[in-house]
Amino acid sequence: MTKRIAIYTRVSQDSQTTENQRRELIAVAERNGWEIITEFTDHGISGSKGRDQRPGYDALMKAVARREIDMVASWAVDRLGRSLQHLVGFLTEINAKGVDLYLHQQALDTSTPSGRAMFGMLSVFADFEREMIRSRIMAGLARSDKKAGRPSLPPIIVEKIKRTLASGTSINATAKRLKVGVGTVHRIKMKMAEAA
Repeated sequence: MTKRIAIYTRVSQDSQTTENQRRELIAVAERNGWEIITEFTDHGISGSKGRDQRPGYDALMKAVARREIDMVASWAVDRLGRSLQHLVGFLTEINAKGVDLYLHQQALDTSTPSGRAMFGMLSVFADFEREMIRSRIMAGLARSDKKAGRPSLPPIIVEKIKRTLASGTSINATAKRLKVGVGTVHRIKMKMAEAA
């Protein structure tokens, strides 16, 4: 059975062209007897942008969801995204729909046993990378003696919020008056209710 493929190309700069990527992928498809169903391109868009800012990538994922294609062919992993985690997430999403991936520069073809093994290794490395990043963040926070998350409000602001709420002012009006988030005021009001 002939594979129905979608070609995906992307360049970051308007001055660049996707023509070389496209030409090479068409040649690969011809050599392998794959049928090119459609092509998607994002021109002048960084790979770090999300799906909502990459119309070609978004259209590709919709074609995958509709099962219109059997394989996505792209020039290189960095055409799809900028991180290993992104690639693994992408692969997981397309594989769930029975769609394979061919990456020309990395010689990755998930329709082959060796390609599937490579995908498994990529998943392990993505998990490892994620854990390393988490460890570095936690070590940095420990060195700086700071907690993760938002900094706490100065006690004087907390007291002003409590006084304003106690006077009968609404949560929204209190947040607006003291230039703090509504959620922050809400949390303080809940703590006041618990303490009462």
